[in-house]
Amino acid sequence: MTKQAPRHIDQTSFPVIDNCLHVGGMPLTRLARRVGSTPFYAYDRAVLTKRVAGLRAILPADLKLHYAIKANPMPALVQHMAGLVDGFDVASGLEMRVALDTPMPATEISIAGPGKSEQELAAAIAAGVVINIESETEMRRIARLAEQVQERPRVAVRVNPDFELKASGMKMSGGPKQFGIDAERVPTALKELGVLDLEFMGFHIFSGSQNLRADAIVEAQSKTVELAIRLAEQAPGPVRKLNIGGGFGIPYFPGEQELDTGQVAEALAELVPKVRKALDDSEVIIELGRYLVGPAGVYVCRVRDRKVSRGQVFLVTDGGLHHHLSASGNFGQVIRKNYPVLIGNRVDSDERETSSVVGPLCTPLDLLADRMELPRADIDDLVVILQSGAYGLSASPTAFLSHPTPAEVLV
Repeated sequence: MTKQAPRHIDQTSFPVIDNCLHVGGMPLTRLARRVGSTPFYAYDRAVLTKRVAGLRAILPADLKLHYAIKANPMPALVQHMAGLVDGFDVASGLEMRVALDTPMPATEISIAGPGKSEQELAAAIAAGVVINIESETEMRRIARLAEQVQERPRVAVRVNPDFELKASGMKMSGGPKQFGIDAERVPTALKELGVLDLEFMGFHIFSGSQNLRADAIVEAQSKTVELAIRLAEQAPGPVRKLNIGGGFGIPYFPGEQELDTGQVAEALAELVPKVRKALDDSEVIIELGRYLVGPAGVYVCRVRDRKVSRGQVFLVTDGGLHHHLSASGNFGQVIRKNYPVLIGNRVDSDERETSSVVGPLCTPLDLLADRMELPRADIDDLVVILQSGAYGLSASPTAFLSHPTPAEVLV
């Protein structure tokens, strides 16, 4: 018996009506006319709202939900998220300005990342956002800048724990890392922090991202809480905020399944009261990016040419790796796998074939789908890459070969 190859799970974020994908409540063909050109990214407000609401319905009511803007910093999308989440986490000065342009209070915004510039730190001090300290040197730099302007910055210590989030797509902790202060060095750093004119807010402990294993996330969260409670004994003041990170993944590739958020929520229901009891009602924060916005976005490009080379069908589009590096497989994949791809205006067509979707760039790396079974497509048909709401345009080399930058719309 032949073993069947794994397939992508069914995508349910967007309806299909009359053979056409609908995004933002309208047919894709109409949306393409509205945007005026291809390629483009489109993000669906209703899907964003539903993702957050669905998660809030199962998470503990007193757990704070933050959006990590690095997943998708489009200003209109961030404005929409401001009405859905409890706070923002940013990773640059520009992201901080986008966050501060929303109704989100500065007190609910934090900035993280190694090697923050003096300009970024000065702006963060002036804005009153929480600065996640990544090293002892940065801590001293913050204190010096604050003294110059007679401000008392709000800071949290980012901790590099001695464990990692198992099975995560990107490991952010455990072993030597550029992120945060090693857990064993934190007590000494806290002692120094206590004599500087800095307002200690708590800890940020982020161990990994893009994880589809609930048991691994639960284990990492439990260890995170244990570490925070232990370090709090050395803190120069009460822990008012404990950011335990996120790590919630979404399925991209054949054979992957949705994360069991219910299992994670059940564990958090026991963990959050433990934290609040041990740390005097500390605010517990979970920081998510990809999980909230990834399924709400599509990347759309148009077929410019259809060609057959030695028996293989190629759909040559006006999009490519310069717009969607992740889908091309050149953003962290060791073995290239296909994102979920549709022919947006022929979704349910019975006429199917194996084809490859490529872009206009002069490199064989410009591959968006490699020999996938798709509806038969022709020139002017619309190719859609799903799960494109996170780490899409902002994570891509848009200047490569000097092609136009695609539009982004929130619908």
